[in-house]
Amino acid sequence: MSGKMPTYDETHSDKLARKARESPFMPIGIAGLVAVCGIGAYKYKHRGAMSTSVFLMQLRVAAQGTVVAALSIGLGYTMANEYIFNKKE
Repeated sequence: MSGKMPTYDETHSDKLARKARESPFMPIGIAGLVAVCGIGAYKYKHRGAMSTSVFLMQLRVAAQGTVVAALSIGLGYTMANEYIFNKKE
């Protein structure tokens, strides 16, 4: 053992592609986050009398809810495939 750390030739795009194959609902959650932020940026001009801090707090809750929902659905899908639909014993 030389004590050196092994080097990996995995680029950022390769790592993202590998993670997307392992957990397909993660990119869906990220896309939802980007969509909520885009809609929020568009609606920021038309927020009316609402203060900026309240608007941003509501936007943060919507973005987090989108990501948590996508990951929860992905977890349920994975568990269903592993424990319910996969009847190998």
